[in-house]
Amino acid sequence: MPEPRPSRRRGGALCALVLALSALLTTTATVAVPAARADAPGRPAARGPADDRPVVTTDHGPVRGRSHGAYDTFEGIPFAAPPTGPLRWRDPQPARPWQEVRDAGAPGPQCLQFSMLGSGPATGSEDCLTLNVTAPSAPAQGRGRPVMVWVHGGAFMFGAGAPYRAERLAVRGDAVVVTLNYRLGVLGFFGHPELRGATNFGLADQRAALRWVRANAARFGGDPGRVTLFGESAGALSTCAHLTSPRSAGLFQRAALQSGSCMTAFPRGAVVPAQPRYEPFVPRSRTETAGTAAAAALGCVRPGAALDCLRGLGTDKVVTPALMQTFSLVSYGGGGLPQRPDRALEKGLFHRVPVVQGTTRDEMRLFIALAQSTAPIPDARAYRARLALSFGTAASAVEARYPLTSYPSPSLAWATLITDASFTCTSLRADRALAPRVPTYAYLFSDPNAPRLPGLPAVEGFPYGAAHGFELPYLFPTVTVPEFTPEQHALADDMAAYWTRFAATGDPNSPTTPHWPRFGTGPTVQSLAPGPGGIRPVDAATAHHCAFWDRLAD
Repeated sequence: MPEPRPSRRRGGALCALVLALSALLTTTATVAVPAARADAPGRPAARGPADDRPVVTTDHGPVRGRSHGAYDTFEGIPFAAPPTGPLRWRDPQPARPWQEVRDAGAPGPQCLQFSMLGSGPATGSEDCLTLNVTAPSAPAQGRGRPVMVWVHGGAFMFGAGAPYRAERLAVRGDAVVVTLNYRLGVLGFFGHPELRGATNFGLADQRAALRWVRANAARFGGDPGRVTLFGESAGALSTCAHLTSPRSAGLFQRAALQSGSCMTAFPRGAVVPAQPRYEPFVPRSRTETAGTAAAAALGCVRPGAALDCLRGLGTDKVVTPALMQTFSLVSYGGGGLPQRPDRALEKGLFHRVPVVQGTTRDEMRLFIALAQSTAPIPDARAYRARLALSFGTAASAVEARYPLTSYPSPSLAWATLITDASFTCTSLRADRALAPRVPTYAYLFSDPNAPRLPGLPAVEGFPYGAAHGFELPYLFPTVTVPEFTPEQHALADDMAAYWTRFAATGDPNSPTTPHWPRFGTGPTVQSLAPGPGGIRPVDAATAHHCAFWDRLAD
């Protein structure tokens, strides 16, 4: 594959920057609470009605969490040593043990990142490798509860684990839920020839968190033999990488991918005309070439000493918006990812675990809505210009499938066809690779009136519908999302039941929810929408013209 020009790398990152908006969730404030004592190792301390500080002894030392009645939280627990100084751009090392009870009543700092929607300096810390545990307060029965490990989205440049409040999954689903931080951007996905093939340090952080879960799940009432890895957007892409990484073997027993698959890709000009084709997985050689150029720009050019020079620089020199964008893609051919994930999936080179995988019905409306002020599509002429830019000689065929007369506006037509091409049909393509070898369950989140995520503006004439990330509050409640209707509350309960039942058994079905058929038998995509008949199997491949897009992809 020829080496792309630097502008192509920057353009791919521009698309990733837009993808980051799915991380728009807000965290709740923490409050100071009184201390408690530690009891037997690995067991919560005995506590009375007024004691809201449970203590669990992990393999590194005791931690004191917070009780919320039906569930407990333990936040900011280190799962690796600070990746600073000589440990920058190295795989995570074990955290230092502690003897005294460590406070786990508040999240640790987020990993260094810039604001998604504004300007200003980077926030967070390079010392950020912590995780958070949410578990039912009642003692676990039998072998323990299923464990769900959440990887946040944010285009590998933004986000943190703590904003994802997991009490719905923990209490309604009787599960232990772990959310985590991982290194982002230039600190997490840098590459350089002197690293001798090492890269994807953010994925290595996720792997270290999974090893921590294996060692400590039982101490929080979880079953280390029933771990589900799940994530959305960049978190789903991370889950795909672990599915195809030999280094992740045995660290999880189920996987769930939300709005991101091993085959996700955007055509040229998908969001704005200047945007080149976006693929989240790139050859390691490309990353190393970019790393060599970055080192030279920072004055670190002496052969054999470039890494020492870079590690000696302050984060104000290394963590810049340009470098965070440049190193926001996952490398294959090293860093624990030997092959490009889509090809590995097609060859059957992935871990044999059950998979849930799906998208939202209107994924691209989020991105197209936010681009309306700078890159509008006001009329038929602009629509056809976009088609020609993105699809070349196939533009007329695409327009025939998506004629403007079928949509309220050119912008909504464009959002629909890019949703089909980039999300829905690529996800179904991945399902077809998975289903012959592992139990696979596909879904389409289809609530047309899903509450708008906090921070997103209303765009006149452009409803968000079931846009990218809009399923997240149905699994993770946030205090800033408008109240659900009763029908939406019921959908959230059913989705939590599906996800946690899948975590428990590898099959999302239970007596309390509508039947969800395995992928490959009839109309096998489960539509998830509120109201009577909102949850039912649908033929998403036909509705989203996937045979057409598959022919264009060949």
